[in-house]
Amino acid sequence: MICTIYSHQLGLERIKEIIQSNIPNVKFSGSKDDDGSDILELEIKGGILSSSQKLVISYRERAVPSYQIPEIDDSDLTANLKGLYGFVDSLPTVNEKVKDLFLHKILTLNSEFTIIQEKGELKEVQTIIKNIAKELDAVLFVQPDSVISKSDRQHFLDKNLDLIIDTEGNCEIDTLDVKIDSVYYDADQNELTEDQELRKEKSERILEENNIKINRNLPCIESEEETTLRTPKEIAQRVSALAVVNLVAFNSISPEEATEYLQNYKLWDFTTEKEKEFLANPTDDKKANESWKCEGIWVLIWALKKIETLGFPDEFCDLENIDPDDYPVGQDKDPNVFIDSIVSIRSKSEILDVNDLYYRFNWACVDERINGREIEGINPGIVYERQYALNWLINYMEQDWDYITCDT
Repeated sequence: MICTIYSHQLGLERIKEIIQSNIPNVKFSGSKDDDGSDILELEIKGGILSSSQKLVISYRERAVPSYQIPEIDDSDLTANLKGLYGFVDSLPTVNEKVKDLFLHKILTLNSEFTIIQEKGELKEVQTIIKNIAKELDAVLFVQPDSVISKSDRQHFLDKNLDLIIDTEGNCEIDTLDVKIDSVYYDADQNELTEDQELRKEKSERILEENNIKINRNLPCIESEEETTLRTPKEIAQRVSALAVVNLVAFNSISPEEATEYLQNYKLWDFTTEKEKEFLANPTDDKKANESWKCEGIWVLIWALKKIETLGFPDEFCDLENIDPDDYPVGQDKDPNVFIDSIVSIRSKSEILDVNDLYYRFNWACVDERINGREIEGINPGIVYERQYALNWLINYMEQDWDYITCDT
């Protein structure tokens, strides 16, 4: 395999045209793969002194092309793009601005095609790939040691075949275009429900009142009809485990005490793998990162109706303000009593209202960071952690707690 190319645009016929412009007399043959992908083959017969050359392109596109990866879409490519987003999000980077833009671009992708040199070495292949990438404003996933490689490890290239990021975080560009075809945006807008439109308008009014930048083109989040909330018991179990781990982050108890507590009260199964890794080796850096999860606890306690409001994200929450009777853990306290007492949560409408607002808060924070500015009026760390918990609450992209993404 030479590379896999991703584009916002749909392009099998355009790919044929680009290849024909480089190899005028090329002949194509086509078929369908078992997974529904279109297989395009081109073969150039060799002569007495030359060998045959064969290039195979496997192409697929999303079931419903759009301007963002939807939460509900069972196409294979959509599942792959969600995995791609998570992979890139986990990579280190020397350029946060470019990585953020790349994550934005992944959300817009609609088509994928893999290029494989099955026979011989087609001399025009590098030019063909370069022309396809530029024509379709594509990004490319490339293995090391290919004809277009820019790194000795797996990496991504932009439409100019310059390095966006590799698995070591290296980058050789300063910016990355993220373009959206209006035909997809307009098509989806026509299908919006009333609650989506009203929610977006309400959030934008709050941003406007607080002098926070608004992106009017930022899409609506999922409708109430499309959303399935976590169950009351799930939320109670998650906040109980999270609260114990958070005590270690603030040096209130030792990791050994936390582990024993979680195991004794049957919460170990609801403790995530990353939380278990933290408890096994809670370094100062890890404690600093984990301490931010108090904002997630605050959100989940709010969802369980134990506090009245989240408050504005300009000041850190104070878990001491929660009535001890409404908090799941404590000395000699069985968290299962708290878990069993939870029978209801806030309405879907309430949770989605706040989720939409924090989605737009986070866009404003990211926009300021990308442009080298510090946002005023809200704290980006608080916004991120609260959106993280809110996305878990609404089952965003069906992601588990350790792998929640806060897309903007």
